[in-house]
Amino acid sequence: MSLAFLISIFIFVVTFILIFTEKIHRTVIASVGAVVMVSFGMLYNFYNSEQALAAIDFNTIGLLLGMMIIVAILEKTGFFQYLAIVAAKKTKGDPWKLVVVLGLVTTLVSLILDNVTTVVLIAPVTIIIVRLLKISPIPILIAEALLSNTGGVATLVGDPPNIMIGSAANFSFNDFLTHTAPIVFIAWIVTLLVLKFVFRKEMTQKPENIHELEKMDERKALKDVKTLKKVGIVLALVVVLFFVHSQIHMPPSMVALIGASLALILVAPTKDPQKILEKVEWSVLGFFAALFVIVGGLEHAGVLEQLAYAISNLARGDIVIAALAILWISAIMSAIIDNIPFTVAMIPVIGYLETQGIPVNLLWWALALGVGFGGNGTPIGSTANIVVVAKSEQTDTPITFRSWLKSGSITMVSTLIVASIAIFFFADYLGQETAGQKIYNQDVAKHEISIKH
Repeated sequence: MSLAFLISIFIFVVTFILIFTEKIHRTVIASVGAVVMVSFGMLYNFYNSEQALAAIDFNTIGLLLGMMIIVAILEKTGFFQYLAIVAAKKTKGDPWKLVVVLGLVTTLVSLILDNVTTVVLIAPVTIIIVRLLKISPIPILIAEALLSNTGGVATLVGDPPNIMIGSAANFSFNDFLTHTAPIVFIAWIVTLLVLKFVFRKEMTQKPENIHELEKMDERKALKDVKTLKKVGIVLALVVVLFFVHSQIHMPPSMVALIGASLALILVAPTKDPQKILEKVEWSVLGFFAALFVIVGGLEHAGVLEQLAYAISNLARGDIVIAALAILWISAIMSAIIDNIPFTVAMIPVIGYLETQGIPVNLLWWALALGVGFGGNGTPIGSTANIVVVAKSEQTDTPITFRSWLKSGSITMVSTLIVASIAIFFFADYLGQETAGQKIYNQDVAKHEISIKH
């Protein structure tokens, strides 16, 4: 082990420990860690500023930025609150039906929009509803987080790790629908069954003030119908483009940025978009960029190459065993340190394995399922979980670490068993080159031919 090898690992480990403690904001810690990594890299000649910039995946950053702008505009309309009230009224206040319906609403929205933003907007309305009905908020709030995390694995844009994996592996929007969505559907049902069993006592509560719930006017939640219609058209266009982006040779980031630009033109063509842009979670984008830089330092110091070498020995022995190992290890690590940092660290490892001639598609899908389902294990496993726990502190019965583990850990293990069965029995299908990759490879081949000529 060289000095650069040890220094890069030390910086990485210290940064992640400080992120885990949450005593200082994670974006601040990640930014400091990135600066320290580049500084020591230049000092010991293993990493420089040009390589650090090259390490940032701007396809991921662009996709997140575009979708955040669309969500920021949509947030002002009250659309999410409208959906929550309509869903609650359909349940007649029944706790189990509230879990199913509000969980379903959160999941469906999370398939296209960021699940963190979704729970930020729906959780406060949920709290109002449970206070009115005088029932426990814990099962419903936890259900919204767990089901949105689980459902988000089904699409390219449903969960931040998917965006990064899709960019690295050249998976299209449709690739996720054909590979992870069927697995996620079964896992989602299993999650519901787990919730019904774990919260069986809370599900028997009789709601009060049902007539007051029925009096709630969902139309009053809609603050700007005109803007909602405009953004709705843009969002529909974005969804269509996501379905065909690989066929028209357009990266997902471009689709999201086109949607964001159209939304800004339609909603605020003459106004300063400052208020809209203030809603963009710039700290999250900065956190992503800093993580890419830190992991880039590990890569140039040779750390990831050594890790990849260890995994490659396992993969050459049995690719299915390697996939199952990645599935469970990534899930456990994601439950401990948040799924985003771990995904950033694993992407170049699997990328290196591909350069060694190992078919890695099965490993990519195992990583996506592992970090997605593993995030449910603890309250800090995903950002959506952290948001829900914070919102629950506004109630008389806030979500504790113990109450989360009671449902989240069982959910994590149950869904991982579903994913393990899928990987074991459908390894050949999951390991095949996807439609999106075929189109990408054809484009690369055409580009190389044009350069030669």
